Amino acid sequence: MARYDQEEDDWDDELDAPDYDADDDVDDDEPTVPCPYCREEIHEDAERCPHCGQYISDEDAPAARKPWWIILGVLACLYLVYLWTVG
Repeated sequence: MARYDQEEDDWDDELDAPDYDADDDVDDDEPTVPCPYCREEIHEDAERCPHCGQYISDEDAPAARKPWWIILGVLACLYLVYLWTVG
């Protein structure tokens, strides 16, 4: 429910948000296991822990970025090969 406050000419939201509890998300029917990082109960087939945010396995985690020095080294080698073939 929102009400208009005529004195200040703005909307004042008076919505009552329901209380959220993370334990409400866990169904009793689905098996749970402890997270290997934070030890909180998570779904057995979860890819990522909703509590700590860590990926459960390396296969589920996104690919890590290559270090900048490897990329720079590859570019330098390609440049040297280019100079060798052209010059």
